[in-house]
Amino acid sequence: MRALLISDTHRYLKNLLEVLERVGAVDRIFHLGDVEGEEETIRSLADGIPVEFVAGNNDFFSHESREKEIMLGDYRVFMTHGHYYGVSTGLSRLEAEGVARGAQVVLYGHTHRPAIDYREKLTMVNPGSISYPRQPGREPSFGMIEIDRRGEIHFTINYLK
Repeated sequence: MRALLISDTHRYLKNLLEVLERVGAVDRIFHLGDVEGEEETIRSLADGIPVEFVAGNNDFFSHESREKEIMLGDYRVFMTHGHYYGVSTGLSRLEAEGVARGAQVVLYGHTHRPAIDYREKLTMVNPGSISYPRQPGREPSFGMIEIDRRGEIHFTINYLK
């Protein structure tokens, strides 16, 4: 199983098109918020690939949930944009929420900075932003999740350039 992980596209989808061509076949796409009304456009670009969205702080009129819990193989995954947990100033609140929900994986966005944080009880992944990156070097980024034949989950951060 392969999944594309994106966040914070903010209505700028040119880079998403390039990412979709580059990564090839994926089974699912997870968008972690700040779509700004482009959900149907992204679903169309995904060409039949299931897309899961959560609403971000700029998704004022979205009908998407603020948070979701899903299963990927044997892993419970908690998806959120992150702004309700203060992720711009630290991950302790988000980590506590993930643990309280029994998640092994937390997916979040909001900061526009990619990160994979391996914690004692869970892994926290932020793909950064493929549209408006904020990390040093400001390279557009996205994440990949893969579950191998043994059922083990793997995460990578990738850059557009």
